[in-house]
Amino acid sequence: MKVSFFEEDAPLTVENFVKLAEDGFYDGLAFHRVIPGFVIQGGCPFSRDMSDPRVGTGGPGYQIRCELTGANQYHDKGVLSMAHAGRNTGGSQFFICHNRSNTKHLDRQHTCFGKVIEGLEVIDKINQGDRIEKITIKEE
Repeated sequence: MKVSFFEEDAPLTVENFVKLAEDGFYDGLAFHRVIPGFVIQGGCPFSRDMSDPRVGTGGPGYQIRCELTGANQYHDKGVLSMAHAGRNTGGSQFFICHNRSNTKHLDRQHTCFGKVIEGLEVIDKINQGDRIEKITIKEE
């Protein structure tokens, strides 16, 4: 999948995600939550071992604030958004939306920080437990 980031709308969230990706934080983590027709979610460090009872609760050791006022804060198919356990509690977990009809209620509740622009069909093929091999950041 190739993603375009919403740097103007969510600069802190994009910066955080890019830094974690460049540091290799996401390498080998699983998509620990897959709800067909809704989202695929990854970024929990405990998902290296899917039998760990803490899967879905981990983060990078800090929290970032939500950025909800930009023009692209709408959850559509392929949108990357920051998962959280309440406003301003995100860190590393993110989700990618399957469609717009089931994700409208997330608008301006979770920070949208990018969108899949190539490989959109891959989203529907990801199963719970599938692993992120590597996230590579390329400037274009």
